[in-house]
Amino acid sequence: MNSLTAKQLIKILEKHGFIFSRQKGSHKIYRHSESKIIVPIPMHGGNKLIYIGTFLAIIRQSKIPKKEFEKK
Repeated sequence: MNSLTAKQLIKILEKHGFIFSRQKGSHKIYRHSESKIIVPIPMHGGNKLIYIGTFLAIIRQSKIPKKEFEKK
């Protein structure tokens, strides 16, 4: 599985019901409107790929199936 940029990741999260909650420094915090799951997204250059370990942690936290994050 390849990593995505922060902007691509945010589009997927918003498609699955996550909304922007707040920002602390260079991290945007997204919260799911129903399940209240909180996912921080590092915005260290919106067009840079997120490190794979961080990317996989975000997928686990969001509880969205991995197949949704594969590039099409």
